[in-house]
Amino acid sequence: MNKKKKCLGCGVVLQNDNILKIGYTPNILNDYCMRCFKVKNYGEVNTISGNKEDYINILKSVSRSKDLVLYIVDILNIRENLEDIKEYLTNDIILVLNKRDVLPKSVKDEKIINYLKEDYNFLDILIISTLNNYNIDLLYKKILKYKKSNDVYLVGETNAGKSSLINKMIGNYSTNIPILTTSNVPETTLNKIKIELNKNLTLIDTPGVVDEYNIIYHLDSKYYKILNTRKEIKPKTYQISASQSLIIGDFLRIDYLEGDRNSFTLYIPNKIPVKKINSSHDNLKDLSYNSYDIKFHEDLVIYGLGFIKIVLNGKIGVYLDKDVKTFIRKNLI
Repeated sequence: MNKKKKCLGCGVVLQNDNILKIGYTPNILNDYCMRCFKVKNYGEVNTISGNKEDYINILKSVSRSKDLVLYIVDILNIRENLEDIKEYLTNDIILVLNKRDVLPKSVKDEKIINYLKEDYNFLDILIISTLNNYNIDLLYKKILKYKKSNDVYLVGETNAGKSSLINKMIGNYSTNIPILTTSNVPETTLNKIKIELNKNLTLIDTPGVVDEYNIIYHLDSKYYKILNTRKEIKPKTYQISASQSLIIGDFLRIDYLEGDRNSFTLYIPNKIPVKKINSSHDNLKDLSYNSYDIKFHEDLVIYGLGFIKIVLNGKIGVYLDKDVKTFIRKNLI
């Protein structure tokens, strides 16, 4: 019987069937799983819990510590309910919205922060960009201000930029360790990773949970890099009448079913093509369907892709993979 090939970095059995599971590699002939490849070549520590129950148990252990927590969230893909993490965490939490660089520069940080403060009660809310070092010094000062001990935990989903933040803070504030390499990764994806930055601060990284409702896990791999864009989004605005539709990429259709002529502004990665068609065409109508009644100034959020700002009341129909999360919220911008 042939022995199954194992990753040279962490020892897990390699597999190329499911990107959501540990040991994934695009090519089974590779020597490293995708996670270890990123660590080895890019200094990224991307620890993934393959099981939501495991992740919840880790959050509960963080809660018992009573230490400060940084909750890292992708600013383009804010969850429907950010407070659901408090079901497991009783700690003081700083909400850190990462990837500021992808939103238009014209959008004011204060507007987004005030928007979130209306619905959420975190110790503090901060917008950063690890790519441009934006507000990293301010975050560091707030960490030193609020921390209960030298230990500070980081939690969040995969792709939110948790690892990038750790590496940025290592580069900015560490006096005794280099950027993380493969040797810093534990042999199991379920361990926490402790990084002592300096005598005042130790960051404890936790596994990033995979949200199976994120669109990135339901599209062809050609979209992976596009969806993880680092480029500033150039919003696309379309004037839509009832009986017209938008086709987005080859995976999403939005029909404008009822209402006065309306404005739809798309905040999605620039490289995803969009075209307006007459709703009589059958493009993508084989996908799963949901309809929404839109009130004045609301967004349609497609989790993992971005959001569409709609100005007036109306009714829309959405064709998309059944496992991708969509929801309505008041306009973020």
